[in-house]
Amino acid sequence: MDGGARGRVSDDRSEWDPAFADGLIGAVVLVGITRHLPSGPEAEQFYGTVETVDPTKGITLELMGSRAGDRFRFPPDLSVFSEADPGSYRLRASGETVDDPDYLAVWEIFPPAD
Repeated sequence: MDGGARGRVSDDRSEWDPAFADGLIGAVVLVGITRHLPSGPEAEQFYGTVETVDPTKGITLELMGSRAGDRFRFPPDLSVFSEADPGSYRLRASGETVDDPDYLAVWEIFPPAD
């Protein structure tokens, strides 16, 4: 298995889709990242509003909640975004609740192959 980050493919958005990307601006996204480390997996969750989208620079979130004011940039991979079901989502580490986010974005990050 190659190292690096990869998202969960939710549909056929392997190519940059400008209409979908532009529609993300202003959307609230709940993010889950799992880093597969030699010591075991580490999970992180946070949420924010999509601020910018760019096919080469990626997607920038302005974070909310306990990380308000921070920014996070994704690679330009739209396949990780899936529509969130309506409801309340509780972040495990912080205990924060996110009501009715627009999208979920799930990433798994693997170490480089030896």
